[in-house]
Amino acid sequence: MEKFTLNGKWRVTSNTYDTVGDVPGSVYSALLANGLMEDPFYRDNERTATGITDEEFVFSKEFTYTKPSDSVLLVCEGLDTLCDIYINGQFVAHANNMHRTYYFEVAKYLLDGKNEIKVVFPPYDAYIKAKTKEKEITSGSAATMIGFAYVRKASYMSGWDWGPMLPDAGIWRDIYLIDGNTPRITDVRILQRHEEGKVFVSVKATTSAPADVHVKILAPNGEETAVENGSEAEIKNPELWWPNGYGAHPLYSVVCESIVNGEVVDVNTKKIGLRTLYISREKDEWGEEFCYKVNGIKIFAMGADYIPEDNILSRLNRERSKKLLEDCLFANFNSIRIWGGGFYPEDYFFELCDEMGIILFLDLMFACTAHPSDKAFHENAKQEIIDNVRRFRHHACIAVISGNNEIEEQAAGDWWKKEEKENYLYMFEEMIPSIMQEECPEISFITSSPTSHGGFVEPQNETMGDNHYWAVWHGNLPFQEYRKHYFRFLSEYGFQSFPSMKTIEEFTLPEDRNPFSAVMELHQRNASANGKILNYLSQTYLYPMNFEVLVYASQLLQAEAIKYAAEHMRRNRGRCMGSLYWQLNDCWPVASWASVDSNGRYKALHYEARRFYQPIHVSCAEIGEYSTRRDITDERYFGYETKAQIFVNNDSLEDVEGIVHWTLCKNDGTILEEGSQKVRVKALSYTSLEEMDFHKTDVSNNYLSFSFTVNDEVVSSGAVLFTKPKHFKFLNPKIQVEVKGDEITVTADAFAKYVYIYNEKDDLVLSDNFFDMDKGTKTVKIVSGKATNLQVKSVYDSR
Repeated sequence: MEKFTLNGKWRVTSNTYDTVGDVPGSVYSALLANGLMEDPFYRDNERTATGITDEEFVFSKEFTYTKPSDSVLLVCEGLDTLCDIYINGQFVAHANNMHRTYYFEVAKYLLDGKNEIKVVFPPYDAYIKAKTKEKEITSGSAATMIGFAYVRKASYMSGWDWGPMLPDAGIWRDIYLIDGNTPRITDVRILQRHEEGKVFVSVKATTSAPADVHVKILAPNGEETAVENGSEAEIKNPELWWPNGYGAHPLYSVVCESIVNGEVVDVNTKKIGLRTLYISREKDEWGEEFCYKVNGIKIFAMGADYIPEDNILSRLNRERSKKLLEDCLFANFNSIRIWGGGFYPEDYFFELCDEMGIILFLDLMFACTAHPSDKAFHENAKQEIIDNVRRFRHHACIAVISGNNEIEEQAAGDWWKKEEKENYLYMFEEMIPSIMQEECPEISFITSSPTSHGGFVEPQNETMGDNHYWAVWHGNLPFQEYRKHYFRFLSEYGFQSFPSMKTIEEFTLPEDRNPFSAVMELHQRNASANGKILNYLSQTYLYPMNFEVLVYASQLLQAEAIKYAAEHMRRNRGRCMGSLYWQLNDCWPVASWASVDSNGRYKALHYEARRFYQPIHVSCAEIGEYSTRRDITDERYFGYETKAQIFVNNDSLEDVEGIVHWTLCKNDGTILEEGSQKVRVKALSYTSLEEMDFHKTDVSNNYLSFSFTVNDEVVSSGAVLFTKPKHFKFLNPKIQVEVKGDEITVTADAFAKYVYIYNEKDDLVLSDNFFDMDKGTKTVKIVSGKATNLQVKSVYDSR
């Protein structure tokens, strides 16, 4: 299909500004490019940036065009959000949904020759305030601009408890003209049938006007299979698509051509993976399972929740998302959840997940609020969902679609109005399920995340469905609380930390570098949560004597908290079948739940995830001094035990045989006790050793180290304390590092916990970091970055 692009340079004007910006682009991107606004991520610049779009902005462009026929369509793939469109001074249409693709007939407005198009964006905040004044909507997010639910705009742009209030406006995706009389391919429906080792694919392409349609399927090796449009064909020697860690991810190309008088006038190519993938909800001894079932195999989901990667959307691109998804592979993810308060990802994002074998748990873009109940809003939302589901439903990576993020759980509360509850039931348990049944019944659908039965009945039931668990962090409970729960699939849980010290230096001045400075609190959107970090820190570590050590210690807290939960769930594989922690990434520099900060630097959690998501993984459930005691003063009332049980998980498709080795050591490296046991772990299962009793070993000086060795190679290892780190008598490990080629050898004179190796830019990525090590040496590989001017920290330095 020939497109006349309107992308490129546009004039961007308001009462205050008159400049030129790129489209796709926005008010903020234009002003930033021309030096007309300060970086909204730096210090407290957000305060000024938020109000910029309180003005009306006009995007305008002159272009020369000759109408190809009596029908010309203006195609707007992304308008953010409320706007009026004019061509040559004549009103064309009003748009009010960022998530939709609009097609407007504009032939009667166009001239052969010089034309002008204008897109007028009124003030967003004034609009939502006026709507709220008419009728206030119940919201479950306290960190957003009031009334955001009235506009189908990415919710996080109005602020969230990890993101700034930057309600940008503009033309954020492609805009172009096409010949409305040319039979273009408007939809391609692809279905698969798997039967006794054979795979059949049906393809139905729909055109905007009568045309011949030719369909072919190209295998990864180029072999071609012809398919009659609307019919089914068998794929010879089918290569199945598997998620990361379970096999290859081969993709087939489905090519549809619209042909008029022997000439190809439009081509649509989609890539598919041959697989079966759905949520299994079989009844079992614990209730009802909730797990990914791929090609007949039930797999344990390992990953995190994804949020938009930036607030300035023009800065997003394929390479940036590719890097973030490669970070997921580095941490052994096989899945991520797309959170419902952003925007539906770009086509390239789904393509990358297909190519990398990353399974998606995908929310529709509704989160944490009631919604308008009028017919116009419902029709707008309905078309939004149809537009997007048709765009991405063919992708191999999609396992399940959720109607929203956390709205059912909130609507179940008695603070919601009756009519809001009724509207929820209509939208998410009638309207949207009917759309999904019509458009993609082959994809598993749940009405909300979390949910169990629907209809406000026990949305957080731990015996079925998925759960979001926040008693640790929001509820201030200790990490050990995770071990009291046996979720079927935990799709959201988290713990905060500060970003990299280098990232903090990039958005602050030296006088800002205090957790309670105005700038640091502005870059913390979960109310008073810097204090919460310090509260948890006071329970766990010695008080850091400088800000840099505080940042390091906060990341250790986060890593330890999520490790507690993830390993517990893996030790209950079968009963629990999914761990997706909150969250993978940030959209700006902030203290948050992310494991990769906004500048792409790995926090301690990301390295910990690489370890606790290893397909073959050894872990330990320890009982120690504070398993029963709440505080050091409880020692007069409560005794304690020092016990440990070692588990080995095998989330591969092959049985594995190896040796579990453990040592009870003193802090100086002296071995007090040791043992080993040969174990065989069946595929997709786990095994455990009998619980060991160390008879109240000296918790202040002794620790347990353990490993799992296969064919003389240590594939997984770890260490546990029997007391809080602040009460363990760490000796100075006198860590030294030596660089040879692409390796760094670390030497420690004593037990060292959470050894962190970094360079001046903190952009060094290693095969392992923030690790525990016994007295001796450990060698790690350099993955990326320069290993120069290295510095090292360990928990010994957290004082």
